Amino acid sequence: MARELTEEELQLASEMLDRARAAMAKMIDWSQADLDRLSQAIAWYTGNEKTFTRLAQQGVDESGIGDRSGRPGKRFKIHMVLRDVLRTPSTGIVETDENKGLVKYAKPAGVIASLIPMTNPAMTPPVTGVSSANARNAVIFSPHPRTAQTTYEMVEVMRTACRAAGAPEDLFQSIRNPSIPLTQHLMEICDLTLATGGKPMVKAAYSSGRPAYGVGAGNSSIVIDDTADIEIAARNTRVSKTSDFGSGCSADGNIIIQKSIYEAMVEALAAEGGYLCTTEEKAMLEAAMWDDQGNRTFRTIACRPQQTAEAAGFNIPDDRKFLMVENQDQIGPEHRFSKEKLTTLMALYHFDTFDDALDTVSQIYATGGKGHSCGIYSNNDEHIDRLARLAPVSRMMVRQPQSKANAGAWTNGMPMTSSLGCGVWGGNITNENVTMKHMMNYTWVSRPIPEDRPSEEELFGEFFGQEVA
Repeated sequence: MARELTEEELQLASEMLDRARAAMAKMIDWSQADLDRLSQAIAWYTGNEKTFTRLAQQGVDESGIGDRSGRPGKRFKIHMVLRDVLRTPSTGIVETDENKGLVKYAKPAGVIASLIPMTNPAMTPPVTGVSSANARNAVIFSPHPRTAQTTYEMVEVMRTACRAAGAPEDLFQSIRNPSIPLTQHLMEICDLTLATGGKPMVKAAYSSGRPAYGVGAGNSSIVIDDTADIEIAARNTRVSKTSDFGSGCSADGNIIIQKSIYEAMVEALAAEGGYLCTTEEKAMLEAAMWDDQGNRTFRTIACRPQQTAEAAGFNIPDDRKFLMVENQDQIGPEHRFSKEKLTTLMALYHFDTFDDALDTVSQIYATGGKGHSCGIYSNNDEHIDRLARLAPVSRMMVRQPQSKANAGAWTNGMPMTSSLGCGVWGGNITNENVTMKHMMNYTWVSRPIPEDRPSEEELFGEFFGQEVA
């Protein structure tokens, strides 16, 4: 049974909220230029190579999961968020539609409670901070207990950036000793919650009685048809699967390959560092990766494939970068490899016709990951269109490495974010990439326009004038 909130925690939360509101009050009249300059300071102080590398690697060391050498590359997400923010007005008049007589004014959402996952304790705070500060919000960060020190130190860097830009440092605060009762109370007293993390965290955010943006679970599935460039598809699949050792919800989990190119694709994946497990090794992996209740075991989350294999009781060569298991016709709640893997392992399927591929996609998302994302390697526009019409996902990447693309990239138009809404499919209020626009209130000013009233004949079409009972 969860313990109750202590008096000390209650007082701490109240004091932090007061400081946050006082900081916001000092920025009420800041110009767009002032806000953009502040965002630039936050992005530079946190996203420069030296600082971010230190804290990104500290986060891996503190949590015990993730790719220590690869995670520093996530600093470019901060850069991309800054790019998007600098192109988006966030104060005063932000949109005008003269034809409709509408003018939209942007205003702060208020004090934001930001729940930080242990997978990105260094990256998520500045990604949120660059946007929230530009919208004149304050943020109180609630770290995951496993990575509380990393998040705290990154927030301290953000406070230093505020001072450098002449902004109140209490725009950003971090809980030093997080607890479930304190986090729940924080969500109850703040104006808005951003919940980036697991299902229990999101459920708690939605139960707080305050507005919240949550995210859903991933189970990214990739269709590869016979028009695909096999080498590019294999390379991108490896890049997506191995990024931060597969810790992200967007990492390629299920690879659905046309049967005519199946063997060639598996060979290409092996050339990229894949290891195809035997039937016996697959059974050993399942026993190691999930407990008796079907929950993922921590020891095999976001780790090198050698560590996962060793935990299962077998060894693979040191040069292998990810594991593959053949999972044909094994989809559903009882087949665990058709669910989210959260490590350097992917399940392989094959199909004859594209109808078969769509059926496999439907079955996988009925099992898990509905609302998140999928991808396709194809040069057949009809196939791309058919998958887009059927897949119950919020974003679909075409010929791109999923985990490097669907949250925004230099080479696509997706808004950069660290929070991927999964819509009603995933139990979320939005299916968009959560960005600065979700951190603002808006006032619509409406002026009269010439009457815009179609005739009844236009409105009702062929039904106009019909006799009705």
